[in-house]
Amino acid sequence: MSRPLRQTILLVDGYNVIGLWPRIREIRNLHGLETARRDLIEALVNYSASQDLNTQIVFDSQYQYTPTTKEIITDKLSVYYTEFGQTADTYIEKACANLRQEIHLSKSRLIVATSDRDEKLTVVGYGAEWMSSQQLAHDVESVASRVRSKCQRGKRTSRRFLASYLDPESQKRLAELRMGK
Repeated sequence: MSRPLRQTILLVDGYNVIGLWPRIREIRNLHGLETARRDLIEALVNYSASQDLNTQIVFDSQYQYTPTTKEIITDKLSVYYTEFGQTADTYIEKACANLRQEIHLSKSRLIVATSDRDEKLTVVGYGAEWMSSQQLAHDVESVASRVRSKCQRGKRTSRRFLASYLDPESQKRLAELRMGK
């Protein structure tokens, strides 16, 4: 009998994170909400892939006359826009209630990222773990920094010649020596 894979689901209160993540908040203030949403989605695509998370970002559409919509960005990340009159909080609470039994049986993890205190208490009551918006921002930036440094190390070690490891001044002097100057 095969055992179900242990999966971690991350539910993100999109506008809460945008409002509390300094870099994304600044983007929102300078370039608007649409750009901030795109930047948040891009950051979480990379984070979700590197951390093997099934991430769902939830944005309120409560003041727009639209039905609930879902955009599948990657196999690890999807974006939900709530229907008219529904907040991201109520959407997340329903998701926690619906996933409660499944999470318990499969020994999976459900994490909700929000800094809304009432939401924190509710989702923890459903058995989900809680992460503040600030902690998510810190984790995402930390993972991105590690990935960047790993890529830079990979580029450095892929150099073929010993001379490429020298500082620019030494490289110049070596070139002059080769030319007989």
